[in-house]
Amino acid sequence: MRRADRLFQIVQYLRGRRLTTAAQLAAWLKVSERTIYRDVRDLSLSGVPVEGEAGVGYRLRAGFDLPPLMFSIPELEALTAGARMVEAWGGAGLGEAARAALAKIAAALPTDKRIAMERTRIFAPSFFIGAEMGARMDVLRGAIAGRKALDLTYRDGQARATRRRIWPLALYFWGGTWTLGAWCELRGDFRTFRIDRIDDMRDDGMFADQAGRRLADFVRRMEEWM
Repeated sequence: MRRADRLFQIVQYLRGRRLTTAAQLAAWLKVSERTIYRDVRDLSLSGVPVEGEAGVGYRLRAGFDLPPLMFSIPELEALTAGARMVEAWGGAGLGEAARAALAKIAAALPTDKRIAMERTRIFAPSFFIGAEMGARMDVLRGAIAGRKALDLTYRDGQARATRRRIWPLALYFWGGTWTLGAWCELRGDFRTFRIDRIDDMRDDGMFADQAGRRLADFVRRMEEWM
């Protein structure tokens, strides 16, 4: 990586985080911490408002921005592949947003990079994803964003059905199967639900932001399970 590119990358990492250490930057950019210290010093001398100090961490002063970064060919391929996957497997709402995002990116690119983006040969066929599944994904995303409880029927692996009232927290894609992480009132604990086994789903009011039942708590429980 050219030094100019590395300096730009440092700014990009700093702008999206509260505090970033030299060790983190060195690991991400595959250079020594000494190199990071030197780069941060040079950025500061050139007028970039980097705050912090060695051994503690760095951040950018609020309000600082740079002109848009032009994507590299591998970055464009990654964006295109990711958007195609979302378009295929993320439901109608996310799919439309993915298409719109790609169109905006393509419109801002020079001709050679736009052609490279269009020639990306990574695809995510959607013909095996039913419309009902996509609509279900949109409902679940809306419930998560709006902190809405859901009343639903869930079938387990033996097709046994139970009625549940859950607090939806996050969606996880496992390469063919989507699951929903949630707090289950019936079980009084966190549970994961396969989206394709959910039936008869409807909103059932808002749920409280309650300590011990938040997404961070669910993630910690998942780590314990694993």
